[in-house]
Amino acid sequence: MTISFSVPPQIEDVLRQSGQEPSTAAKEAALVELYRLHRITHHQLSEALGLHRLETDAVLKRHDVPLDLSVADLHEELNELRQGSGR
Repeated sequence: MTISFSVPPQIEDVLRQSGQEPSTAAKEAALVELYRLHRITHHQLSEALGLHRLETDAVLKRHDVPLDLSVADLHEELNELRQGSGR
């Protein structure tokens, strides 16, 4: 699904000056907020951002969101590790 919206040029400039692509920053912020509200899991956040677990942890830290791994997240991660190792 594609979502688009406009921001004032000043906000775009602030994002670009901080080294962020505005569309990427908006996507990351929206997904992190869903995670913070417990609407998506850590695993879903990782998949949506295209990141590995530790990279996702860094994104959460950058947004000052505490890490909250559920049992389901841990099972999903374990399954991925098993698939990756050929088990």
